[in-house]
Amino acid sequence: MADARRAISRARRIVVKVGSSSLTSAAGGELDIARLTALVNALSGRRSEGAEIVLVSSGAIAAGIGPLGMSTRPSDLARQQAAASVGQGVLLSAYDRAFGRHGHTIGLVLLTVDDVTRRTSYTNAKRTFDSLLDLGVVPIVNENDTVATHEVRFGDNDRLAALVAQLVGADGLVLLTDVDALYTAKPGTPGAERVAVVTEPAELEAISIGGTGSAVGSGGMTTKVEAATIAGAAGIPTVLTSADQIAGALAGEDVGTVFHPQRRSRGSRALWLAHATTPRGSVQIDEGAVTALRDRGRSLLPAGITGVTGSFVDGDPVDVVGPDGAVIARGLVNYTSGELPHLMGRSTKELAAEIGPQYEREVIHRDHLALL
Repeated sequence: MADARRAISRARRIVVKVGSSSLTSAAGGELDIARLTALVNALSGRRSEGAEIVLVSSGAIAAGIGPLGMSTRPSDLARQQAAASVGQGVLLSAYDRAFGRHGHTIGLVLLTVDDVTRRTSYTNAKRTFDSLLDLGVVPIVNENDTVATHEVRFGDNDRLAALVAQLVGADGLVLLTDVDALYTAKPGTPGAERVAVVTEPAELEAISIGGTGSAVGSGGMTTKVEAATIAGAAGIPTVLTSADQIAGALAGEDVGTVFHPQRRSRGSRALWLAHATTPRGSVQIDEGAVTALRDRGRSLLPAGITGVTGSFVDGDPVDVVGPDGAVIARGLVNYTSGELPHLMGRSTKELAAEIGPQYEREVIHRDHLALL
């Protein structure tokens, strides 16, 4: 536990995610400048010590609630986007003033799912972050709520923060919420105890994780644990705690819950496939193909496919589903959903002889496949 916390305290590049509930008033759900300022003071202290800070901040929609005269967070996407459009300026202005008092410059980075799922956009986003950090800027990151649709959105900033941490090569991730740590049961429940450390993801199976988020936010404890797991797979230690304990978390104190990185971190390609892509469909495979993928590291061939669902084209990410219905992998497919039904169950040599040599290829090459 000490090693992971020490790694956070010594991290030179840190991603911090703060949720809407940590930036808004409990009464009306409007932006709370005092809370925001307290957060910025702690981050600026670490920035002045030489660390690079990337802040993934929710709150744009919440910040727009007051100016638009809304009483609660809107439920429909169009009104959420309107609130985000108004609130983003309010939120950024508040951050600009707060960081400016410490002599730090901020820059806004709005991302959509495509920016971290499509390889060309991913590379461009990484280049942008590297340039901002080299210039001493504190990037303020948020999902681009004003243009994202239900089909292509993160849905919460926890997953976004973990993916940004992997993208920028962060040394640590801090997730701030309105709960001070992960507990063995719902906080306040008799017998509920703080989980100080999670060494392996399997330890989470014995913990009751729930919660769907606050009235102004969209995430819950489940999404935060998933984010910590994504970061851990990239070799990044994570601390989960409340916003008022940010200083202690950055200093490596025994606050919140620390998630150790996995001993064998996954490569960036596998992480991108497993966590940053959104499947456009799925292919069902037989038990023999499951064994070939899991135990032998083979590519997926047409002979092992038993079914196809969804609509996708060559190069799209798809889930690979075993006979029991469990998703075992995700990869980039080499055929369209219209082609595959005519090929499944047949060998590549048979297809090449009957249809043409262009069909003597894998459905998903092992280099473009990530086991889940």
